[in-house]
Amino acid sequence: MPRAPLQTRPVLAPGGIAGSRGLRLPPPPPAGLLWLRPSLASCLGENGKAPGSAEHSMEDSPARSASPSGLTYAVAASQVVGLAVITLTGAWMGQYRGGIAWDGSKLQFNAHPLCMVIGMVFLQGDALLVYRVFRNESKRSTKILHGLLHALALVIALVGLIAVFQFHKKQSIPDMYSLHSWCGILAFGFYFVQWLLGWSFFLFPGASFSLRSRYKPQHVFFGAALLILSIATALLGILEVLLFNIKETYSSFAPEGVLANTLGLLLVAFGAIVGYILTREEWQRPPLAEEMALSMDFKTLTEEGSPTSPQ
Repeated sequence: MPRAPLQTRPVLAPGGIAGSRGLRLPPPPPAGLLWLRPSLASCLGENGKAPGSAEHSMEDSPARSASPSGLTYAVAASQVVGLAVITLTGAWMGQYRGGIAWDGSKLQFNAHPLCMVIGMVFLQGDALLVYRVFRNESKRSTKILHGLLHALALVIALVGLIAVFQFHKKQSIPDMYSLHSWCGILAFGFYFVQWLLGWSFFLFPGASFSLRSRYKPQHVFFGAALLILSIATALLGILEVLLFNIKETYSSFAPEGVLANTLGLLLVAFGAIVGYILTREEWQRPPLAEEMALSMDFKTLTEEGSPTSPQ
């Protein structure tokens, strides 16, 4: 007679899970360790591979380094328009205003519009675009570049302010009486404060995670608002120079007036392109896996708690 097949009974170990053929499976993790799962998932790619593994490098890196559709063209357009603004400002000062010199004459005043356009408009706009362009570099490197571009913009703008104040002093021209000068000194002053606060909150240690999180929306808002104020101030300055120098011929489409009007339109276009890039949510810089893990660790350390502690 044929023998009946042997049947195995699952063996259940204390705290374990029954398995087939008498195998013992490990018990589930304690409930207190379940908070590790999100952090582990954030450190792994969508396919469950560690970021440093060879499989992750081959499969995920090309997709992560690719820029969103249209971002490259928008950034390129902003740079073309921004360089056109600088070129046209230099051509205006050189062709129609006699050039630039540091001698207390009107030629020294010409350094003012050129420096302010380079610093408060072009470099400030480029500093805002850093987080859109450098998407795969480390967050700290991106922060440092962002802060250095703003610092360079401040230095160049300061040269422009010194040029116009020295010119006014030597020519006995009163200071700070026009709407252009009021807006300009407010833009520069708030820009300097914004730079100091950003450097203190995001680059130097000491600010807690919750404090950084609360300040970040204000920092982003005032960054965009200051660029708008700087462009508006530049437009007022263009009109002021035209009315001081070619008031009689401005209405007859004088070549200098046409060039200055074109410069004003390019300034508006530069601000519009930068604003468009900044407001596209799908073009925002995605956090890298290691940044998410470090952010959670930083929150745990600065708030003196753990992800499972009650809020």
